Parts: sequence; C-alpha cells; structure tokens
Amino acid sequence: MDEATRRLLAARRRPDRRAVLRQRWDQLFFLHWRCDPAAVARILPPGLTPDLFAGETYLGIVGFRMRDLRPAGLPAVPWLSHFNELNVRVYVRDASGEPGVWFLSLDCDRGPAVRIARACFGLPYEHARVTHQAFGERWTMDCQREGFAHAARYAWKPLTPPAPAEPGTRLFHLAERYNFFSVRGGRLLRGQVHHAPYALSLAQLTTWSEQPVEWDGFPLAGRAPDHAHCSAGVDVEAFGLVPAHA
Repeated sequence: MDEATRRLLAARRRPDRRAVLRQRWDQLFFLHWRCDPAAVARILPPGLTPDLFAGETYLGIVGFRMRDLRPAGLPAVPWLSHFNELNVRVYVRDASGEPGVWFLSLDCDRGPAVRIARACFGLPYEHARVTHQAFGERWTMDCQREGFAHAARYAWKPLTPPAPAEPGTRLFHLAERYNFFSVRGGRLLRGQVHHAPYALSLAQLTTWSEQPVEWDGFPLAGRAPDHAHCSAGVDVEAFGLVPAHA
C-alpha cells in the first residue's frame, strides 16, 4: 500500500474528540474533471498544494440533500436542519501531507445555514435556489446562485450496484476525503468529518453543467465530466477546526 493511500485511510478514522455537529447527506452525485495542477495551485492559500493521482489532479462538483443537521446531542430543527447543497472542490494536501479538500464554493438554499457556516467554519458558502427531486430511479438537482442569471442543472441515475471504493484506486482518491481546509484570521485550519465509506455506483449522467465552476472563475474546457458516480447517502459527524500544518 502506498503512502497516499495510507494517509487517506488514516484520515477516515474517527477523531478522538467530541463531534460538534451531526447530519445526514442523502442522494449524492460526484462529477469529476481532470484539470491542470498549475491552475489549481494558483487558487490555493499558502500551505496547501494539489493532491495528485498518477500525476493528475481533479476538480469535483458534488450535490446532495442535507438532512437532520443539528448540534451534537440536540434534535434537528424543522426547516433549518434540512436543505440542499452543491459544492465545487479540489483535492489538496497540507505541508505535513494531510489529504483533504479545498472548496471553491458551497451553494445552499438556506440563508441561516450559509451565515453560520461562513462564520463558524470559514467556508465560502453562497446563497442559491436549489431543488433536489426524484423521478423514479432518476434524480435531478437545479441550482441558481444569487447574482447569476442561469441555473446549473443535473440529472443522474445509478447504473451499477453500490460498493465502497477500493483503496489505491482513482475513485478512492476522489471519494474518500474526510478533511477540509479553510482560512480564518489569516490562519490555515483543518476541519474533519467522519462517516462510513460511501457505497458508490457508476452514474448515468443525462444532464450536467459546469456553471458553478464558471461562477467561481475557474477555467474548465467545456467538456463532459471524466467520471460520474452517485451514492444513496451517509450519516455524518463533524468536528471542530484545528490548526493545519502550513
């Protein structure tokens, strides 16, 4: 087993401290594009570098339905604890080699959740109108960020039986991410989530958009995603921020 895979496996162990939030992520889709590592490096803060797999790096768009978000030990709150989210992310390591993700944006259709996530976690949440619906075996998500004229639309359905990604594979490199990085007060910080490995299916993607990436000002080549997967969902614990190695 190579060092990169060992670090990813280590990152999914539950931290030995109290979770601050609990939540569930339902009916996720994962779209990935190969992109230029130099272009990724230019958008990262000091202390982070692109995380490569076989010399390549990727940008991901991930959409899902958030359910039952609440502080650990407390019940969910009607309306506030349930919303839809679409995020754009790239794959990175800090100076110690800790793997994680750097978010370009996180679109969300619940204003209070946007404000809380910005203030508490330093994450670039944006308010948007988002719908997430089922049509038989097919799922759809539409997202329109405030201030932009056009919506991003996605439609997908699973094609293969769900199964965890095998360690050492490209899919494992992309999906098995339990750390995220943010900057608050000029300091590079690391947050962590814990959940069971995703049971992933290859997705048939009938509608897709790179609008969120354009909204974020990152260059893509105007082509279909290189990889598309989906998952029914996971229960998640989230932990407080700690200093990252910069």
